[in-house]
Amino acid sequence: MSNEEEVGNQKLETARRLFFQEFGREADGTQGRVLLVHAPGRSEIAGNHTDHEGGQVIAGALDVSIEGVAMPNGTGAVRLASQGYPSVEVSLDDLAPRDDQRNTTAALVRGMASELAATGRTPQGFDMAITCDIPAGGGLSSSAAVEAAIGRAMETLWEGPAVEPMDLARMSQRTENVHFGKPCGLMDQASVCLGGLAHIDFRDPDDPKAQKLDLDFDSRGYALCLVDVHASHADLTDQYAAIPAEMQAVAARLGHTRLSDVDPDAFDQAVPQLRQQLGDRPVLRALHYWRENQLVQQRWDALQAGDIDRFLDLTRASGASSAMFLQNVSCDTQSQPAMVALGLAERVLDGRGAARIHGGGFGGTIQCFVPLDLVGQFRTRMDAWLGQGSCRHYHIDPKGAYAQWQ
Repeated sequence: MSNEEEVGNQKLETARRLFFQEFGREADGTQGRVLLVHAPGRSEIAGNHTDHEGGQVIAGALDVSIEGVAMPNGTGAVRLASQGYPSVEVSLDDLAPRDDQRNTTAALVRGMASELAATGRTPQGFDMAITCDIPAGGGLSSSAAVEAAIGRAMETLWEGPAVEPMDLARMSQRTENVHFGKPCGLMDQASVCLGGLAHIDFRDPDDPKAQKLDLDFDSRGYALCLVDVHASHADLTDQYAAIPAEMQAVAARLGHTRLSDVDPDAFDQAVPQLRQQLGDRPVLRALHYWRENQLVQQRWDALQAGDIDRFLDLTRASGASSAMFLQNVSCDTQSQPAMVALGLAERVLDGRGAARIHGGGFGGTIQCFVPLDLVGQFRTRMDAWLGQGSCRHYHIDPKGAYAQWQ
């Protein structure tokens, strides 16, 4: 048994114990069929805030995940127990969004139930217990994994047609936008549902194009390390929401909804007026979009060609664009934890590998590609500066979210 399989089994056993503690039933098959559920975390490899503008991304599912067990309960409610968090019960009688449940797990349950019901399914109550080693608030999309895990459970427990990964991703995104209240793009959910390393083009919002590559960065001589900067973005929704809002304000001035539909030449001609009408930051963020979108394609080409050195050069350019133009590394002049973490990482890397902001930005994590011969020293030094366990070496998980009967 591999170490990954052993860890997965341990998490499942934890979920079974939690199920018994919360619901008084064994989830081992002795008291009815048991559904096993898996949903990975994700890392944004390329495409910092491009997805919501119809751009491109590269995303990778990670070897941290939600593992869960579920069983029908014969009621009209979903009861969800999550290790380390209060239990949630959601009635299936009314699946409309509720303002008093914004930013809560209950909103995710209600939203996914609404989405799966729209496929023609009849919602029925079930109990579910999950355990998760995806760092919360760390930019690894624990919320997208929760949505996908719940969605796969509902897909399997409620009779209806199979749901393709990208369709499940769109359901999860709508749940987060409409019920949870976060204006996220589709990248997080798509990566979690697809699994593996994927290049995704969101130009057509109704039919995103995905291409996968069988690759783990260790095989190319570098460790994918994510460093927790210990500044949760849970209270930074307004700063996060301002990024797509400002990009789309630029698009609107040029007669479009998203920047992907804007002619860059038309933008260039309108820069003086845009600065006067909207200010400088929206213009800078639009500049980042076009630069980053181009870098995504170039980095995917480099990975496909096996040119890791070019990939790393382009990664450094991406990090600079996020810091200078997108401006999602720091939002407070006194507290700049992500920028400090990037500076410390660069100090250890000393010109090797690459480091950049990861995910939504501001809080959460930074992403580093570390030469394998430097990984031990890198982790030791980053942990010494930021706290034990802050730096972790991740691997790409080839499996996306799924549910299967035991």
